[in-house]
Amino acid sequence: MSEAGHAASAADDHAHEHPKYMLIWLYLAILTALEVGVVYLDIAKWIIVVSLLVMAAWKALLVALYYMHLKFEPNRLRLVALAPLPAVAIMIIAIMMEYV
Repeated sequence: MSEAGHAASAADDHAHEHPKYMLIWLYLAILTALEVGVVYLDIAKWIIVVSLLVMAAWKALLVALYYMHLKFEPNRLRLVALAPLPAVAIMIIAIMMEYV
């Protein structure tokens, strides 16, 4: 197979719809504004911490899926990206136990 034919078949394997970067950026900006707003609410501290962690995780997921293009990668690469999450969960729980 010629090099051009191989490149064309590789391009077909990875063909996907291009992400709407400006829409994802808008979601990230809205989440950031919500995070700032939550800090000033007069509610229990643990509710603020949990809501900030949820919004931060949501933002991290959006960045990983769209800007790092994990949404369009094979599942085995997604697993490599998810591997450190148990350690992150342990650290978050330890920090929350310290301050909440």
